[in-house]
Amino acid sequence: MRRIGLIGGMSWESTAVYYKLINEGVRARLGGLASADIALRSLDFREVVALQKADRWADAGQLLCQTACDLQSSGADCLLICTNTMHIVAPRVVMACDVPLIDIIDATAQAIRAAGRRKPLLLATRYTMEHGFYAERMSRHGIEVHVPDAADRAICHGIIFDELCQGIVTPRSRQALYDMAAHGRERGADSVILGCTELGLSIAPDALPLPGFDSTVIHAQAAVDFALQDVDIRQMAS
Repeated sequence: MRRIGLIGGMSWESTAVYYKLINEGVRARLGGLASADIALRSLDFREVVALQKADRWADAGQLLCQTACDLQSSGADCLLICTNTMHIVAPRVVMACDVPLIDIIDATAQAIRAAGRRKPLLLATRYTMEHGFYAERMSRHGIEVHVPDAADRAICHGIIFDELCQGIVTPRSRQALYDMAAHGRERGADSVILGCTELGLSIAPDALPLPGFDSTVIHAQAAVDFALQDVDIRQMAS
């Protein structure tokens, strides 16, 4: 089994979901008491958020590059940045390390294409929705990303940072996310990306008015696929 390196803590609420999903995925494939080989670095989210707010993306990238190198030194065979927003610095992390980065945008795009969808509505932080890196990478897969209007983008950003990243889940915010998806459908979206790793804490993809894709679940499954790529499951089960 290959070792999975997780750059987490952004927020730890969703990193805990990654840990659970990856271990559940390995157990489902291998059975019994099997669990994943994981190396985890959980960052102080306060520091990361301060860099985001100050538009210091180069410094944030340096922080993640150092963390990625530490995980590689600990024996990680792949890396995951356990947040959509910080994939804004993913190219720097790729350049800094010799082990592959499993990109959350690529994995999500592949799932959307496999489902025959091409025009998803992206619900995420305002950085992810507005900085262009997400839509640009999705476009490489032939996917045209839609985003909510400015008012809904602000609401979604607030739900993520003021509530979900602090463990707060409310019916009112869940309804707001549902309404954003409904508005997206009216404007031509054919699906919805839960493009923040915390959004699945509030709303399930199958509860949306359009086909939903939870980037956290998809990313975790991609990590399991990588980790077990060379494992003979039949031999493990015998």
